[in-house]
Amino acid sequence: MMTSPPRARQPVGLRRWLPFLHWLPQQTPRSLRIDAIAGLTGAVLVLPQGVAYALLAGLPPEYGLYAAIVPVILAALFGSSRQMVSGPVAALSIALFSTLQPFADAGTSEFITLAMTLTFLAGAFQLLLGLARLGALVELVSHSVITGFTAGAALIIAASQLPHALGLTHIESGNFLAIWPQLIAHFEAIQPMALFVTGFTVITCLAFQRWLPRWPGMIVAIVAATLLVAWLDPSGDAVQRVTTVQAGLPPLSTPDLSLDNLRLLTPGAIALGLLGLVQAVAISRAIAASTGQRLDNNQEFIGQGLSNLGGAFFSGYVSSGSLTRSGLNASAGACSPLAALFSALFLIPILLVAAPLLQHVPMPAISGQLLLVAFKLVDRKSIREALTLSRSEATVLLITFFSTLLLALEFAIYLGVLASLILYLRRTTRPPVVESDLSQAPLTIQQVVEAPYCDVVRIDGSLFFGACDSIGRRLERFEQPDLVILAAGINFIDLSGIHLLQRQARRCHARGGKLHLAWTKPSVVARLQRVGLVDGAQQGGPLVAITL
Repeated sequence: MMTSPPRARQPVGLRRWLPFLHWLPQQTPRSLRIDAIAGLTGAVLVLPQGVAYALLAGLPPEYGLYAAIVPVILAALFGSSRQMVSGPVAALSIALFSTLQPFADAGTSEFITLAMTLTFLAGAFQLLLGLARLGALVELVSHSVITGFTAGAALIIAASQLPHALGLTHIESGNFLAIWPQLIAHFEAIQPMALFVTGFTVITCLAFQRWLPRWPGMIVAIVAATLLVAWLDPSGDAVQRVTTVQAGLPPLSTPDLSLDNLRLLTPGAIALGLLGLVQAVAISRAIAASTGQRLDNNQEFIGQGLSNLGGAFFSGYVSSGSLTRSGLNASAGACSPLAALFSALFLIPILLVAAPLLQHVPMPAISGQLLLVAFKLVDRKSIREALTLSRSEATVLLITFFSTLLLALEFAIYLGVLASLILYLRRTTRPPVVESDLSQAPLTIQQVVEAPYCDVVRIDGSLFFGACDSIGRRLERFEQPDLVILAAGINFIDLSGIHLLQRQARRCHARGGKLHLAWTKPSVVARLQRVGLVDGAQQGGPLVAITL
C-alpha cells in the first residue's frame, strides 16, 4: 500500500522570525471568506476613526488612514495575536501631540517630520525589546498605571475637542489647564448649530450601540451629520468642516535622525513605545482569554516594532492595538491575521474613492465621536477597584492620573511606573513578621522547646538583602531563649538572609536557647546546609535547628 509523502515542515527557527508561515498555510476557502468580510468591516470602521485620531495627533486627516495601511499589514504578519488589529489609537495620538507640541506647530511639515521620526524611534525601541526577549517588561507597568493614564488621557481628549464641539474654532487646543480659561472667556460665542451637530452625532452613535450594535453606527452617524449640516449650513459659515483630505496611496516619508532630534525625541519615543506595547499586549490577552490562543509577548513586541518602523517610511504615525477594531474583528469571526491584512488592503480603494468626500464632514461630528471615545477610555470599574483595594494601588493610579493632566504624557508614564516599582519594593522589603503561638508550630517542635520560654513568629516573605534590615529589627523585639520561625512563606534566602539567621541564632544561644525553623522549604534548607548552619540529618523533617 502506497503512502503519501509527508508535508514539508518549516524549520522552527524560520517560523519564529516569520510567524505568518505558521498560520498562512492553514487557510481554507471558508476562513478566507470570513476573514475578508471581517476585514471589510474593519476598513469601513477605521475611516472615521483614522481621520479623528489624526486630527487628535495634530496631523492632516489622511495620516490617520495612512497609519491603518502599512503598519497594520506588518503587525498582522509579524505579531502574535490572530485577532488583534493595529493602527491609529486615541491614547497614542494625544500622546504624540503632547510630545511634539513644544517643538513644532501642529500640521506643519516640520511637525509631520518629527512625528515620523518619533514613530521610527518608538518602533526601534519596541523591536530591540522583542529581539532581546524582554516581553516580560510589560509586567513592570501595572494595571493601575494604565488605568490612571487612560483616564487622564480621556480628559485631555475631551478638553481638546470642546472648542470644535462648541463651535469655538478660534480657540487653540493647548494643554489641559490652558484651555479652560479660554473656554470660559469665550462662553458667549458658542455656536448653537455646532453644539446641536455634536449632540446629534453622540445620540446617533449611542442609539446604534444600544439597539443595533452590529451595524456600523459611527459611519452612519458621520454620514447623517454631514447631510444634516449640508442642509442647515450649505455655505459653511456656521459649522467648520474637516480640512481637505488628499486621495492617494501613502506617500514615502523619511525620518530625520539628526543628533538634535534624537536628543529631543528619544525620551518621548521610549514612553510611547512602552505605552503602545502595554496596550497591544493587554488587548491581545483579552482576546486570547476568550479564544484560548497562546500568545508570545516577545513576538508581539517584534510585530509592533516592525509595524512602527515600516509606518515611519510610509507616513504612518505611531500605532498600537486598537480595542474597538480588534473587538469588532473578533466578533465578526476573524480566523487569522489575514482579516487585519484584508482591512488594510480594502482601505486603499476606499481611501482613493472616499477621500474627496471627507472634506464635507463637519468637525463637530468628529468631536462628538471623540468625546464618546474619551468616555469609553475611562475604565470606571478598574478605578473603583483600585481606589478600594489598597492604598498603594490608589496612590499609583492617582499619581499617574494627575501627572497625565499636569505634565507631559511621557513623564506621566515614567512616574506611574516609578511609583509602581517603589511601592512593590516597599512591600517586598517589608514582609510580614507575625507573632504567633506554640500551638501553631509542628508537634515535633512543641516537644523540643518549652512553651514559657519560646517565641513563635511567621515570616511571609523571602530573606534577601533588601528585607533583612526590616526583618532583623522586628526579630530583635523577641526576648525568650528559644525562637521558632514558621518558614513556610520563605521561598528564597541569599547570603544576607543567612547572616541574619546567624546573628539571631547567636542571640538565642546567648540566652541559653536555640533558633528553630519549621516547615522550611527544601531549597532553603539546602542553602543553609551548604554554609553549615543545618546538619544534613535534619534534611526533610518539619523542624530544623540553626547550629553555630
